[in-house]
Amino acid sequence: MWRIISYAIIQSLLLTAGQVFLKFALAKMPSFELTKSFMYQFLTNWQFAICGLCFALASVLWIYMIKIFPLSVAYPMISLSYCFGMIAAIIFFHEDVSYVKWVGVFFIMAGCFFIAR
Repeated sequence: MWRIISYAIIQSLLLTAGQVFLKFALAKMPSFELTKSFMYQFLTNWQFAICGLCFALASVLWIYMIKIFPLSVAYPMISLSYCFGMIAAIIFFHEDVSYVKWVGVFFIMAGCFFIAR
């Protein structure tokens, strides 16, 4: 049980980091246009590169997880990234998170615990 939870936490943290870096990268970008200038800025943005690296590592770990664990156990574990995403929204983007959303996070975490058992 703890093995799948540890892998899921690492994979979810990588997914969350990827989303945070993607948001940082997009904040630096001008309005979306299919121009050479826009594509150059997009492809040379270091935050976008780190975002891609995080997503790639998360994908490799995901492949490993679904190879060794039943999909019915591994797939729900991805929802942990919602929990980490809310924490990242508070830390990096200073967003307000209501009490009701924290209750939802609690239910997600409890669900992952019961599924992993």
